[in-house]
Amino acid sequence: MKLGLQLGYWGAQPPANAEELVTAAEESGFDAVFTAEAWGSDAFTPLAWWGRSTSRVRLGTSIVQMSGRTPTSIAMHVLTLDHLSGGRFVLGMGVSGPQVVEGWYGQPFAKPLARTREVVDVVRQVLAREAPVTNDGPHYPLPYAGPGSVGLGKPLKPIVHPLRADVPIWLGAEGPKNVAQTAEIADGWIPIFYTPKSADMYQPWLDEGFARPGARRARDDFEIAATCHLQVCETPEVKRMVLDALKPSVSLYMGGMGAKEANFHNQVFVRMGYEELAAKVQELYLDGRKDEATALVPDELVEDLHIVGDAAEVTDKVAAWEETGVTTLLLSFRDGDELRRVAELLA
Repeated sequence: MKLGLQLGYWGAQPPANAEELVTAAEESGFDAVFTAEAWGSDAFTPLAWWGRSTSRVRLGTSIVQMSGRTPTSIAMHVLTLDHLSGGRFVLGMGVSGPQVVEGWYGQPFAKPLARTREVVDVVRQVLAREAPVTNDGPHYPLPYAGPGSVGLGKPLKPIVHPLRADVPIWLGAEGPKNVAQTAEIADGWIPIFYTPKSADMYQPWLDEGFARPGARRARDDFEIAATCHLQVCETPEVKRMVLDALKPSVSLYMGGMGAKEANFHNQVFVRMGYEELAAKVQELYLDGRKDEATALVPDELVEDLHIVGDAAEVTDKVAAWEETGVTTLLLSFRDGDELRRVAELLA
């Protein structure tokens, strides 16, 4: 199992120590550095900015929101960053949710699986550069000939010759159908809230995708990149503080990341066996009682989602994640020294 640095997306301001973390990851033998986006900072720009000082680590997005750009625009970012990095780019994409897609990007959310399939196909056409890019699908028709068209659209090939036609495409997916499609059409999967305890739930969904005619990968060459926070705690008191500090993020995703009737993150927790808790946390969160919602999050859930404990606990937990089939563990850290200590511990 490889280790990656997960820089995530920005809060109110850019993180102050991202370059320090990237340098530490490069020097400590980490395999990759990943950035993310929500509805603030984008994923591509920080990756290019901070990745410029690297020469070895893979540079990836986890995840780019597909509705924020047309498929060919995504492909332009990919071929550009792959050239600039010397063939080290990984494209991670996902559909996000209806509140963001329709409320922030002003795009329809319906048929997310079909949209994903079209986006992946168009991106791969651009990177293959074998013929002018066309798409007959209803979501991203190329050339466009719908309402408002002047009728002059022309299929095009990219001016730039892509460095690689097979840039890895990893997809963020949560539900059974989306996970199965990911195993069918992608090179890797970026799960959210994947844990050793929940890993068995996903295996039949993955197997379904691998078994489909024309599936791109098999299980032995398919990547699974799971994200968690890892922290070595010298004392029980420090561990207590870390667990408490992680709970607001859990309650945010469980209760506030989506509408009541369409919170896909909430449904992940339901599938994990926390149906009653997820419903109560969501009720409190949407009622503006965030502190009360966070107080309901149990330690056992946080410890399942993240790797927190003394050195022995951390090494045991990392091994447990690896045993479930995770090929890359994307970790968040507070500073470069902490990252280096973890790299030495797990070496």
